[in-house]
Amino acid sequence: MNNKKILVAYFSASGVTGNVAKTLAQAAQADIFEIKPKVPYTGADLDWMNKKARSTIEMQDKMSRPAIAEKLSNMDDYDVIFVGFPIWWHVAPTIINTFLEEYDFAGKTIVLFATSGSSGFGKTVANLKGSCADSTNISEGKLLNGRISKEELTAWVESF
Repeated sequence: MNNKKILVAYFSASGVTGNVAKTLAQAAQADIFEIKPKVPYTGADLDWMNKKARSTIEMQDKMSRPAIAEKLSNMDDYDVIFVGFPIWWHVAPTIINTFLEEYDFAGKTIVLFATSGSSGFGKTVANLKGSCADSTNISEGKLLNGRISKEELTAWVESF
């Protein structure tokens, strides 16, 4: 990694993305930060079949920015930030926009990773670019579904 300082930041509603993020952080020898909502999601909040569920309402409102419980104090220390999340409605949950808008990522590399039950990244990168400074390098990384070995992740991380 050319002595680059790496952070794995992730949002996980059910634990799936969290497990992947922990494995990725180990493989990358990176620090890890969980993006926690100020108001945790309940099972009812995540019922995407319910039009009145919190996650459905947030995802239908492109300006929705769920509050984050805590801010990372040393973001300036990192060169590469892997940002992980579950795919909701073919894009990142809006809490990822909140996270990206809270920091200055200029000159840093942001690599996205996601977990998904059925869909790909869709328009995720395009939807998130507006939440980052113009000079931020943000790229679609990988869908990390299923069992991915630490060795596979290490090889992937080394490409950044």
